[in-house]
Amino acid sequence: MTTQPTLANWLSIAALGVIWGGTFMVVAIALEGFGPLTVACARTTLGALALLVLMRLLGRHWPVWDRRIAKYLLVIGALNTALPFALLSWGQQYVPSAFAGISMAALPLFVLPLAHVFTDEALSLRKLIGVIIGFAGAVVLIGPGVLRIGQGWEPLGQIACLAAALSYAIASIMTRRCPPIDPIALAAGTLVVGTCILVPAMLTFEGVPQPTSPHTTLAILFLGVVPTAMAALLRVQVIRSAGSVFMTLVNYQVPVWSMLFGVWILSEDLPFRFFAALGLILTGLATSQWRSLRKIVRA
Repeated sequence: MTTQPTLANWLSIAALGVIWGGTFMVVAIALEGFGPLTVACARTTLGALALLVLMRLLGRHWPVWDRRIAKYLLVIGALNTALPFALLSWGQQYVPSAFAGISMAALPLFVLPLAHVFTDEALSLRKLIGVIIGFAGAVVLIGPGVLRIGQGWEPLGQIACLAAALSYAIASIMTRRCPPIDPIALAAGTLVVGTCILVPAMLTFEGVPQPTSPHTTLAILFLGVVPTAMAALLRVQVIRSAGSVFMTLVNYQVPVWSMLFGVWILSEDLPFRFFAALGLILTGLATSQWRSLRKIVRA
C-alpha cells in the first residue's frame, strides 16, 4: 500500500527527470568517440555489473528458476535493454538528442493500446482520445522526413528512436505479466541478458573498443552507472514508497530536459515542430492519465 508522497519522493522524481532527460545528451557525447553498438553495450554491461554488486550488498537473491521465468527474463532483457539501447544509439547519429527525448515521451501512449489487448487494463474513451492526440504529436515530430526514406539517414534515425519507444512499451507489458521477482534482481537480470546480446553484436560489427578522448570515455561510464543502474534503484524506491501512479510524473519531465540540454549544452538547432510535437504528446499524455494526475494533486 502506498503512502502520501514525501519531500524525498518529490526530490527523487525531480532527479530522475533530470537524469533520464540528460541521458540523450550524454549518448550524443559518447557517440563522438564510439560506435552506437559500443555505446549501447558499455551502458548495458556497466549497468549490469553495478546492479549485481548492489544485489550482493543488499543480500538480494535470484528467483527460483523455471522455464516461464527464464522466458520472461530473456524477452524483457532483449526488449528493455539490448534493442532500445542499440536503436537509440544508432538513431542519435542522425537526429538531435532532443528528438530522442521527445520520442520517449510517447512511450506511455504505446503502452495503453498494448495493455488493452494483452492485459485487463481497458482503453477508455478518454484514454483513446489521449492516445490519438499523442500519436498526432509523434507524426508532427517526424514531420515530412518520413517521406524522404531512401534519401538520407535522418528519416531512418527518427524511426529508430520511435521504434525504441515501442520496444520499451512492449517490455513494459511483459514486465506486468512477469511472475513476481525481486525488482532489483529483475533489473539486473535483464541487463545481463542485454549484455549477452550486445557484446557479440559489438565485437562482430565494431570490434574491440579503443580508448578515445577523456570526455567520451566519461560519458560511457556515466551512462552505465547513473541513468542505468543508479536510476533503476531510485525508481524502485519511489514506486515502493509513493506508488507507480506518482512515478508517471517522470514522463512529463524527460522530454523537456532533453530539449533544454540539447539547446544549452549541445547547441542543437530545434525546429518549431519539435515544440509543437512536445505540446501535443504531453497533452495526450495528460488526457490519458488524467485520473492519475488528480490522485497525485489530491495526495
